[in-house]
Amino acid sequence: MGVVQRFERRLGGLVEGAFAKVFKGEVQPVEVAQALQRETDDRRTVVGDGKVLVPNDFVVELGPHDHERLSPWTKALTKELAAMVREHATEQGYSFVGPVTVALEETPGVDTGVFRVRSGVSAGDLVDGGVLTKAGSPATDARQVSPPGALPGNPRLVFSTDGKAQADSPEGRGEERAYFLTHAVTVIGRGADCDLQLTDPGVSRRHAELRLESDAIVLVDLGSTNGIRVNEVAVGRRPLSPADRIHLGSTTLIFQRDSGD
Repeated sequence: MGVVQRFERRLGGLVEGAFAKVFKGEVQPVEVAQALQRETDDRRTVVGDGKVLVPNDFVVELGPHDHERLSPWTKALTKELAAMVREHATEQGYSFVGPVTVALEETPGVDTGVFRVRSGVSAGDLVDGGVLTKAGSPATDARQVSPPGALPGNPRLVFSTDGKAQADSPEGRGEERAYFLTHAVTVIGRGADCDLQLTDPGVSRRHAELRLESDAIVLVDLGSTNGIRVNEVAVGRRPLSPADRIHLGSTTLIFQRDSGD
């Protein structure tokens, strides 16, 4: 029995057939489950230690009508969808950087019977087998030595002293700090759940990722509102080289990596 079939069987016993009535002619739970599987497959990344990393933070965007009808069963449905993603990852040999979460979000403009899936990598503490440890390290004085666990070559982001972020932020004050990368994926953004949080109104909640791919550090735009520029050129995905200047909103970060590693 496949992962989706097991998901259907568990779901069928949750509310004595209520799901069949709720979803008849509208969004089907199996369709959502299959879409989450495709999302993990499509966004898998082979990281430096040979593990295959996939997203662990999923949002299913539903129209107002579907979202309202699903509301009474949101907790049970999202729990089963997250379990299905974990089972699929186990079968495929995928890894996560934190717990798997699935949320249902009302999105104006989405028609009844239609849904969209968006995903991201949300780092967290080690939770169970196949889950990697939390990425990143606290930002420190750029003159300090790298922290324990820094990646080979001590890759780091140095906050540029010419940044123009909010005046009450360290980067806005021009303080030269460095953020050392210590794991395969680092999420950058304004949100509190990001590994590197920037207090910059021009930065999206989840703006970008830095991924370790083989020996390279690759910068990836996560669909941010204002985009990313590297050395004044707009990019969606780009391997970084030492001294590359990364512009996110009004913040400038300089990528550094020691030579000889």
